[in-house]
Amino acid sequence: MAAPPLLALQNIRLTLGAAPMLDDAELIVSPGDRICLVGRNGSGKSTLMKIAAGELASDGGTRFLQPDATIRYLPQEPDFGDVPSTLAYVEAGLKPTDDPYRARYMLERLGLTGEEAPARLSGGEGRRAALARVLAAEPDVLLLDEPTNHLDLPAIEWLEAEIAALRSAVVLVSHDRRFLDDLTRATVWLDRGRTRRLDKGFAHFEAWRDQVLFEEERDRHKLDRKIVAEEHWVRYGVTARRKRNQGRMAKLQDLRRERREQRRVQGDVKLSVADAGMSGALVVEAEGVSKSFGERRIVRDFSTRILRGDRLGLVGANGAGKTTLVKLLTGALRPDSGDIRLGASVVAATLDQGRAALDPAWTLQDALTGGAGDKVTINGATKHVVGYMKDFLFAPEQARTPIGRLSGGERGRLALARALSLPSNLLVLDEPTNDLDLETLELLQEMLADYPGTVIVVSHDRDFLDRVATSVVVSEGDGRWVEYAGGYADMVAQRGFGVGGEPAPAPDRKPARASATSPAAAVDDPAPARAARRRLSFKEKHALETLPGKLDALRARLGQIEAALADPDLFARDRDRFAKLSAVAAETAAALDAAETEWLELEMLREELEG
Repeated sequence: MAAPPLLALQNIRLTLGAAPMLDDAELIVSPGDRICLVGRNGSGKSTLMKIAAGELASDGGTRFLQPDATIRYLPQEPDFGDVPSTLAYVEAGLKPTDDPYRARYMLERLGLTGEEAPARLSGGEGRRAALARVLAAEPDVLLLDEPTNHLDLPAIEWLEAEIAALRSAVVLVSHDRRFLDDLTRATVWLDRGRTRRLDKGFAHFEAWRDQVLFEEERDRHKLDRKIVAEEHWVRYGVTARRKRNQGRMAKLQDLRRERREQRRVQGDVKLSVADAGMSGALVVEAEGVSKSFGERRIVRDFSTRILRGDRLGLVGANGAGKTTLVKLLTGALRPDSGDIRLGASVVAATLDQGRAALDPAWTLQDALTGGAGDKVTINGATKHVVGYMKDFLFAPEQARTPIGRLSGGERGRLALARALSLPSNLLVLDEPTNDLDLETLELLQEMLADYPGTVIVVSHDRDFLDRVATSVVVSEGDGRWVEYAGGYADMVAQRGFGVGGEPAPAPDRKPARASATSPAAAVDDPAPARAARRRLSFKEKHALETLPGKLDALRARLGQIEAALADPDLFARDRDRFAKLSAVAAETAAALDAAETEWLELEMLREELEG
């Protein structure tokens, strides 16, 4: 017999503005659950988490929490109140029966002393203190809203292991795919105010979502056909008995109402980048570059060559100097020693981590147009700013909205829209995944795969780096930076461990025990720190999908050239044409051979990884 749920939300309704945000939403949390709550920015995930935590009342529906169950909630923006120190803040979250040492232990593991004044904490420090508070209590239900925001990779990997070792039931909201893949066993999809549940982890979500949307579109098409048939009867049908006619009219009205009440999926973000023309083959060359601030060495004797089309990822702990290295590579900062050379015709566009380029007093329209009129120019084509806003899922009435009133996800989309509107052949992206929903991340990855220029990306998102980067530069400490081929997983395989150094020892706690309330706890929990496994990068997957078409085109072209060369009179009639066709045939054959070799190597790699 299944254990009763610890927390149950049923038929939750909430209206903010004209349209309902939540409409009969449900969330059932049982002992040992590992649930990810997914949905687009603005779909109501944080709102549903607040209702689950008891911090927000709904307009309708029921919330049930087992009387003896404890619950802890990590909001995106924690409120520290007027506590004097981070230790006092964490201790205030403990139950009377909890071990008080847990507060200091968690703070130390998260890099805090406990003496910090909450009012002076940075975003990352505040997130660590809030995590220490909710983890120290070891509650029955743990609600985590974007727990990896502002954390560096060592902290994310430690947090992943810590959550995996907990006995608590966990509900996660996160944009970090790898984090969700590793930790979750069930998925709740919040879409257009309603929830759907899949009793599988996030790794299975996208295929399931696509199937649901396909079936929904098919049913909508059937409904439209029914309406057309009924409207045809109204116009041209033979008049029958009045009662029957009224019934048919009522049926038509019901069908029309059903179609009106259907809430369609919000459109996709349309990402396009303004092209500044092709740069030279060499984009950046660094030789023996060093940079220090006082006694602290940030970069020491670093050399690299970045060529057109490269996607370079920079990873390291917070404070390692990633932003400094980016400024050195782009010429925004002079090195203390060594040489930095930028290639010909390099035009850079930057998306900074802090979104500092966005003035909170600006309106959305001013941010996109620079305060000059109501037009934006993308690749030489002029477009009305409202149309460009719609490409990034902004409503027309938001054109005059001050940036300070936008949500974190909306500010992230706006910063991305602004950066992509600037002509460039070098994109510098500092934490581009912050506050973006998973669908927008997918489109950003596709856009970067097709981008003809060069990309330098700073990110703590392991999955994003695996899908985008062709090489990764890692901080080894004391100003040393080392470049590894491939994405993050490739770097871990070559280096032997992640950014945080050797894996941290498991937390000193009693092992989780299977019980009547959590029979699967000891069996189904993911490993605390899954061994890094090689995955196809996004570029490799893209190549596997596009190479067959490229091979067909090359074979067809080679066949046409060979057919022309087969003319026995061509050499005597037009020697220059024969020579040119022969040269093109040789080039095409070489390109075909290279493409076939690349496809074969990728297919063998895919079979090896999947096998």
